[in-house]
Amino acid sequence: MQYSFRLAELLGHVPDPRKRPGTIKAIVEYTGLDRHQVAALLKNEVKYIPLKALSRLCDFLIEHGHATADQLPGALFAVEPENFWELLARRRRLEMCVGVRKDVSAEAPDISFVVASDSVLLGEILNGVTTLGGTAKLRKSDGNMSMLTSDSLPHPETLKQSLVWSPGQADESEVTRRAKLVYNEFSESKGDKALIGIGSTKSNPVVEIVLSRAFNCDPFETQDDVASASERAIPFFMRYRDKDPHPASCVAGVNLSKQDTKLESGLYYENETGKWVRFGSDDPKEEVAFVFYVHRESQGRLEMALGGFSGRATRLLARALATRAKDFWPPVYEMQGIQVGGFLIQFNLPSGKKDTDILRTDLVANMEVTRIPKQTFEKRLERGVRGR
Repeated sequence: MQYSFRLAELLGHVPDPRKRPGTIKAIVEYTGLDRHQVAALLKNEVKYIPLKALSRLCDFLIEHGHATADQLPGALFAVEPENFWELLARRRRLEMCVGVRKDVSAEAPDISFVVASDSVLLGEILNGVTTLGGTAKLRKSDGNMSMLTSDSLPHPETLKQSLVWSPGQADESEVTRRAKLVYNEFSESKGDKALIGIGSTKSNPVVEIVLSRAFNCDPFETQDDVASASERAIPFFMRYRDKDPHPASCVAGVNLSKQDTKLESGLYYENETGKWVRFGSDDPKEEVAFVFYVHRESQGRLEMALGGFSGRATRLLARALATRAKDFWPPVYEMQGIQVGGFLIQFNLPSGKKDTDILRTDLVANMEVTRIPKQTFEKRLERGVRGR
C-alpha cells in the first residue's frame, strides 16, 4: 500500500502560476520551511517529512480554514491505486459525461438520445467501479480469502452524470459552451474527483477539452496545418471518415500535417522512433479504440477519455474493460506526481459485421493493447501536463 501527500488538494493548488497567487510564499512564511521543500510537497515529490514540519503545515491549514483539527493529519494522506479500477473507485467524486443527439424526426423538439454503444460503455464503467472489476467480493486478509464489507470497499461518495451536445446537434457555439461549462464546473468542484468523457471527440466535446488541457493546446482548433506531424500537440490522431462530421479538433481531422494529406480513416499514433503509423486497417473484422487518462496525484484529480472509432468498437471496449482492465495499468508515464496512461486497442472478430451485431453487448474478439510509447509523452508533457 502506497500513500500520496495531498497538500495541493486541500489548498486547491494547481501548477498554473495564474491560479496560485502567493501559495508557496504564504506557506514558507508561516511554517519556516524551505521554498523548494514546499514546492516538492505540493507536487507529492517528498519521500519523507519531519514531524515538526508536518505539525506546522497542519497549523497553517487549520488557521487558514482549509481543514479542521480533527481531520488532520489524516486528510493530508491518501491511498494510491494499485490497478485500473482502483484508480476510479478511490475518487470521492466521480462524474461521467456522454454526448447527446437529437431525434430530428420526432414531433416533440426536446426528444434526444444517447448512442447505444456509449450507454453500454458507461454501464460497464459503473459496474467496474462498484465491483472493482468483479474482484470486490474477495480479498486477502491474514492469508485467507474473506468478504469485503461496504465500509472497506473503495467507492466514490458522489456519482454524477453530465450531458453535452454531440457536434452537429446544436449550434457550434452552443456545443462548445455546454462542454466548457461541464468541464469548468468539474474543475471548480472541491475535493478528490474524476471526470470521464465517454466516446471520441466526434460524439463528445468534453473529450476534446480533456485532451487539450492535458497537452496544453487549444480545444476545437485544428492542427491539420502544422508543418510536420511531429509538431502535433497530442501523440495520437483520429482521421475522420469522409462521411463523418468533421468538427475542428486538436486530436482529429483529415490531415496529419501539411505534408501528410493522403490518409486512410482510423487512428494514428507516433511510435518510439518518432514515425506516425496507422493503428489497424480496413478489414471489416477489425475495430480500434483508445483509453487515455491523466491522474494528478497531489491534486486528487483524474481526467479520462475513452471510446471506439465506431459503435461496435465502443461496445468491444466495454467488454475489454470487463475482462482485461489489467492491460490499462500501470500508467505509461509517471513523473512529478503525475500519472499518464495512453493505450490503443485493436479487436479482431472471428467474422464480419452482422445485422444483429448492433444489439449485442457480448461480442467476442481477440484483443491486442498497444501502449503509446513513453517517449512520445515525454517530449510533449513539458509544455502540457507538467506545465499546468
